[in-house]
Amino acid sequence: MNPTPGLVLPSYFRYYASPVKIVSSPDGGVCVWRVSIDDGGWNREDELFAEIVFAVGGEIFTRPPEDFVQEVEAYRGYYLRGDGPIFALYETVRAVEDVAAAERRALTAEERALVQGIRRRTFVMFEEQLQREGDPGADPTIAAP
Repeated sequence: MNPTPGLVLPSYFRYYASPVKIVSSPDGGVCVWRVSIDDGGWNREDELFAEIVFAVGGEIFTRPPEDFVQEVEAYRGYYLRGDGPIFALYETVRAVEDVAAAERRALTAEERALVQGIRRRTFVMFEEQLQREGDPGADPTIAAP
């Protein structure tokens, strides 16, 4: 599969509810990686390439890297449960969001900054863990400032 002219790689998307990234492959083509709802790792799903890149409207949205990181971690925090420091931080985010929801209000600027900072941190932690486990789609550098 050859990259489409004009497609800047890496590119980040929300495909329906799932975060998806398209990156260069070692052979000069592209890889499509979709976050797994089961374990938070990356599943290679190259068959989505044409649908994502050539989609017009619908449920496919281009995301800047900083928003992509936030969406990946919101997705992981919503679907995954476990033990350890990453999951403790997911619980912290959930608690902040639950308080705002119970009070029927949006997050304050301070709460929003806290949640975003925690999600940047958990993204790097999760991606580094995935790299240690051999996940070829893991890339903690996306969250670099």
